[in-house]
Amino acid sequence: MYWTDEGYLLSKHNFDENSIIIEAFTLEHGKYAGIVYGGSSKKQKRNFQIGNKILLDWKSKNQNRTGYFNVELIDPITPFFFDDKKRSACILSSTSLLKILLPERQINKKIYGLFEKMLLELKSNNWIELYINWELSLIKELGFEENLKTNFNYGPKKALTHNKRLLMENFIIPNGLKFPIYRNILEKYFL
Repeated sequence: MYWTDEGYLLSKHNFDENSIIIEAFTLEHGKYAGIVYGGSSKKQKRNFQIGNKILLDWKSKNQNRTGYFNVELIDPITPFFFDDKKRSACILSSTSLLKILLPERQINKKIYGLFEKMLLELKSNNWIELYINWELSLIKELGFEENLKTNFNYGPKKALTHNKRLLMENFIIPNGLKFPIYRNILEKYFL
């Protein structure tokens, strides 16, 4: 099995001395995990910032086994926000939500497009409103219909609390998931 696709890095973990396991949300293949040999080397490390857009070549002997990625950086999104704790928390919150809520290997181009649009507009002044809207769109795409217009009347703090309640009641608690720590951190910035 072999494919090439674009995607966003959702998570990374050390695998051995030189390798990492990454999880990426891809356009044509959904959420996928795989091993990157040499991924922890100094040369490669900069490519693996959570939220970066990457080009992935995936190989596996069997579709149901863990595969191997060769990765190239397409767009280094995260480094632009290293000095901005709120926007960095926004990136980590959104990638954490996608990591726990999206099913493995299920294509969802609509969610991919909404996520990409939110990341690309993160430099704007109204970035938190865009993030809140993205969360509501994600909730809707995952099967829970919510009136998107009423949320913005609350202001960021109440809107984030409202979204958290929807996420908890409809996805986190019923599926026994742990609410992402970075989502809590992002919400605390607006208390």
